[in-house]
Formats: sequence, structure tokens, C-alpha cells
Amino acid sequence: MRQLFDIEMVFTNIPDILRFLPTTMELAIGSMVISLIIGLLLALVKIKQIPVLKQIVNVYISIIRGTPVLVQLYVTYYGIPLFLKYINYTYGTDYNVNGVPSIIYAFVALAFNQSAYNAEVIRASLQSVEKGQVEAANALGMTYFQALRRIILPEAVVVALPSLGNAFIGLIKGTSLAFVCAVVDMTAQGKIIAGRNFRYFEVYVSLAIIYWVITIIIEQIIRLAEKKISIPDDVPTKIEKGAAAL
Repeated sequence: MRQLFDIEMVFTNIPDILRFLPTTMELAIGSMVISLIIGLLLALVKIKQIPVLKQIVNVYISIIRGTPVLVQLYVTYYGIPLFLKYINYTYGTDYNVNGVPSIIYAFVALAFNQSAYNAEVIRASLQSVEKGQVEAANALGMTYFQALRRIILPEAVVVALPSLGNAFIGLIKGTSLAFVCAVVDMTAQGKIIAGRNFRYFEVYVSLAIIYWVITIIIEQIIRLAEKKISIPDDVPTKIEKGAAAL
């Protein structure tokens, strides 16, 4: 009689699944980096209240946050080839639609999805910096972007890091949906293994263990980063140092 649950298979599956860990991490890290850049731009548009752009950003964030990431992956996977075909038909170009790597579709979908959430985190973090410091920076002759780079962003990072760290952990787990774009990551490999031996429960327990361990490691890295960049209360800010030097 076949065993109902094979605990040994749970651990023998792990090395085979881990072969695709680089794909999962490449997708998660790359998407997070791009989403932070886009999120910062969206946050600045909202903070500066730029006409027209602010309304566009609000609609963009509403659409992204109001639709499932799985749907966004499907829209990207089927939408980008249609868009490229339209460009080829309209402008006579010769883009190779079938030559686009599958991981690009997942990368685009996850990056844009995460950017909408990061935008709100970054906006709140930037606005948490005391206005007095921004005013003092202006008094010292700094432009807004100089103050942003030297004063606002370093302090905002301290506030934003826990939320962005949680977002990154969620993004790692979100990459498990990338298989809908024909990307073979750890979850897709798990499905392949389960399709061969029909031990679906053992395979998904293996995947759960791997994602759990990855989450623990990332949490520890984030805690170390928080301790590293935290500012003690008794340390004067850059603005205070500059004002004292005048």
C-alpha cells in the first residue's frame, strides 16, 4: 500500500527545487529595485501636487491596487505581445514578439504592481520628515532635490525600511505566481516534480519550508539593516550641524 505521506520525499525534493532559487531571487530583487524607483517618482508627483500628473498617478495606483496581481500577470503576458504586434502593423517595424523572454513579462507585472504600494509607503515616509529640517535646508541655500538627496531621503529610509522590507518578503512569495507567464521558478519546478510523481502534498510542503526559511533569513537581514541605519536620539541631524556651524 502506498504511503499517505512520505516525509523523506519532502526533504529529497528540496535540492531539486532550490536549483531555481536564483530565478526566484532575480525576479524578486529586480522587480523590487525598479518598483522603488517608480514608487519614488510617483510619491514625488503626489507630494508636489503636480497638475494632471497627480490625477494620472492616482488612477494608476487605484487600478494597480484594485486588481489582483494574478490578473495583472495575465494582462502583461498577453498584452505586451499584442502591443508589439500593433506597433509592427502600424509602423512597419519588425519586433520579434516570440523572442521576448518569459521572465520579462513577470518582471514588468511584478515591478509595476509593487510600485503602487511602494509609492504610498515612500510618500508617507518622505512626509514624516520634519518640515523644519526642509525649511532649514532651504535657508542654507539647498535646492529641493539637494535637500531630498542629503536630508529627506536618508531620514525617510529609516521610517520606510520596515514596511519596504515586509513588501519585499511579500514580493518573494508573489513570484510564485510567475509560472502563469511560463517562468520556471521554484513553484513552477515544484509543479513539474509533482506532475511526475503525483505526490503533490509532499512537494508543496517542501516549497512551504523553502519559502519559510527564505523569509526568516530576509527578516534577519532587515533587522540588521534597521539597526545599522537607525539614528540615536542624541545624535544631531545634518541640518542641526549645519545651523550650528553658521
